[in-house]
Amino acid sequence: MRRRADVEMTITKPLPDLHGESLTLRPLGTQDAAAMYNALADPEAMRLTGTHGHFTAAAVHSFCASLDAEEDRVDYAVYLHGADHSSGEIVLNDIDADNRSANFRTALYGSSNFGRGIGSEAIPLVLAYGFDAIGLHRIELEVFDFNLRARHLYQKLGFEQEGIKRDALCWQGVFHDAIVMSLLAPDFRR
Repeated sequence: MRRRADVEMTITKPLPDLHGESLTLRPLGTQDAAAMYNALADPEAMRLTGTHGHFTAAAVHSFCASLDAEEDRVDYAVYLHGADHSSGEIVLNDIDADNRSANFRTALYGSSNFGRGIGSEAIPLVLAYGFDAIGLHRIELEVFDFNLRARHLYQKLGFEQEGIKRDALCWQGVFHDAIVMSLLAPDFRR
């Protein structure tokens, strides 16, 4: 039996802040460009996201300035309480209103933020926003096979593996698989 899709999708901008116990998600903007640019120099952060490109400070600033006008994405910066700069970003992009689906991605700005529980607190906030405020039914992601910490967290949050994109990333001459995972609104709400 097929499920009915009776919910309207809406993306309201400017985005609201999303509050957790130890962090706040704020709409990503030019105030976050310097932290994002600095993170692009962290080799481990680049590897975990499969980012090959090199970016100028001006290009990062321009990208951050353009986000509020984008209609098919919501971009948040992660602020730990008391911090004056962002510790990462969390994004729903490629939002498809017809199919009520979106892609999810996140990046912590530097390895000093890894293993601190930031993702465990931040990700459910943006998932709840996507499912409850926007009206999404499905959120999907890709994670590289070597990123065991992220894969474990995604599974803990209810994402299910759907497949493998074989040899999707070539990093320093070695091919790696991308694991495709998804989460549906009814499963998130359980």
